[in-house]
Amino acid sequence: MQTELDALENKLAQLVQLGQRLRAENYQLRQELAITLSQGRQCNDKMENARKRLEKLLAQLPEDAA
Repeated sequence: MQTELDALENKLAQLVQLGQRLRAENYQLRQELAITLSQGRQCNDKMENARKRLEKLLAQLPEDAA
């Protein structure tokens, strides 16, 4: 009986340790996701600004007289 209780205690300790490790990993992944999403938004903003500048420059070009 004591052997079974010891084995159960070991398994429970392993489960608690795994839960803590997964919680820490989940936190880290959430942080990385937030950074990546922010960088993606910044990239999209830069692309949108570049598109607007290009459109403005294209509008200033004279049309071909063909």
